[in-house]
Amino acid sequence: MGAEGASAEQIEHSSGPPPDASEQPSGGSSGGGGRDIVASFLAKQAKEGGGGQRIVVTPAESARVLRRIDAVILPIMLAVYFLQGLDKATLAYASVFGLLDDTGLVGDQYSWLGSIVYLAQLVMQPPLAWLLVRLPIAKFTSVMVLLWGVSLACMAAADSFGGLIATRFFLGVFEASVAPSFVAITQMWWRRREQTIRTSYWYAMNGITNMFGSLITYGLGHISSKLHSYQIIFIFFGVITVAFSFVMLAFMPDSPVEAKFLSDEDKLIAVERLRMNQMGVISREWRNDHLKETLLDPKSWFWFALLFSISIPSGGVSTFGPLIVKTFGFDEFQTILFNIPFGFVQLVATIGGAFVAQKIKMKGPVIAALCLPPIAGCIMLMVLPRDASERAPLLVGYYLISVYPGISPLIYSWASQNTAGDTKRKCTNAVLFIGQSTGNVIGPLLYTQVEAPSYSRGLRSNLALYIAIIILVGATTVYLRVLNRNHAKRRVAMGKSAVIVDTSLDSPEEVEAAAAQNAKGVEEGDVPAGSNEELERPGDRAFENLTDLQNEEFVFIY
Repeated sequence: MGAEGASAEQIEHSSGPPPDASEQPSGGSSGGGGRDIVASFLAKQAKEGGGGQRIVVTPAESARVLRRIDAVILPIMLAVYFLQGLDKATLAYASVFGLLDDTGLVGDQYSWLGSIVYLAQLVMQPPLAWLLVRLPIAKFTSVMVLLWGVSLACMAAADSFGGLIATRFFLGVFEASVAPSFVAITQMWWRRREQTIRTSYWYAMNGITNMFGSLITYGLGHISSKLHSYQIIFIFFGVITVAFSFVMLAFMPDSPVEAKFLSDEDKLIAVERLRMNQMGVISREWRNDHLKETLLDPKSWFWFALLFSISIPSGGVSTFGPLIVKTFGFDEFQTILFNIPFGFVQLVATIGGAFVAQKIKMKGPVIAALCLPPIAGCIMLMVLPRDASERAPLLVGYYLISVYPGISPLIYSWASQNTAGDTKRKCTNAVLFIGQSTGNVIGPLLYTQVEAPSYSRGLRSNLALYIAIIILVGATTVYLRVLNRNHAKRRVAMGKSAVIVDTSLDSPEEVEAAAAQNAKGVEEGDVPAGSNEELERPGDRAFENLTDLQNEEFVFIY
């Protein structure tokens, strides 16, 4: 590790002797309230090494471990989320290759095939919260990936609405764990500054899906076989998903302290990097007080409302997008190809929005800004006639709507980075994804074949919801500012500084510059000696499995 006097990104700072790992946090629990397993790991390492429990991490060491984590963890997450996007999109692809006619779908039955996946995910969220706390997260997620691959392949055997809706239900049950698991995994491995970008990377696989999935489907649709084109699509993507589940099982560790690809020294650095997050890592112990706090915390319902509001348009467009494009006057192969730019815009909006949020260290304004293009797109599709002469502006309107996927990962990050405590994080994720699943259930039902080609009801509702998101962003930001003021008052009452220097959103260069400026101030007498230590010492309780409301050192971000 870096020496005390070295120029270092003091992600964490040296401290006194480690507390006993068996010590319990404040805030009672039903299960004894055990500390984060990282606390036990640090206490053990300190006892064996004879040093303090906190260490100094240099920028070079932090960057080296970050590269290792990115090289092992991130590719697995990208591949799994890419496959999930493909597997969910197979219904939309199959719809233009004769699925509706061959299986005799009538009325709103196709809409229900889109909604049933999300209805299953809705039902699964409460038990998933408990399972993600109690079970090894990587192994559990790998098994779920395996089972959803099997469900997708079985859709090839379905030749009626009953068979399709049954297999789609099980597809939703097993896919339900992926996004909550990935939010939890992102919280577990990366600093708050890094989480927004990493979340955008794996979520952006939906855009890659729309681009390359369309090309793959275009090729599969040209295969001559006794099977229908949509059956080939189901089998192909299902088999690939099953195969990759074993890759995930073999290479994805369950936590930083259990990672075989990190040495003991690198494990120390990996967890020390997370201290200023003030979020904890993993405890594997369910706490009922965390559940109660989640349900009573207004933040939880702000996140619910935000994700619910964006998921209604998402569910509708993801299910009916290709059919909307087809109403512009294209055949099935042209429809698939014209869906590729939709994926590209989605990719740019998702990653671009995350980089802007990282730069300005705020997510609310970026979410509000990303609502503006879809608002314009909805208006264009509502007012433009479905004439051959209007194909180009209709496509522009459709592609403007495709900016909306950049909003969801920012809500994921905003919610996760303002929540601490293992059980509370998992329960908040459950509330979040209940909102998403509910919205995704409703979304496809607002679009019906009866209203084709205008789909006016769906577009009107989507327009209203984009406006509602902007209002909700403002209300959420105000509430987070109130929470920060309340924490500052608590710190003063406890004899601590009202000001917390939160470096979890800063780059190494920004941290070093701030430290140098503070040191210069002390030297010139502008800043009292010792004030740097006072301001830079939060994090002692980071691994005590405290919630964001329990830990007065937690800093809420906007």
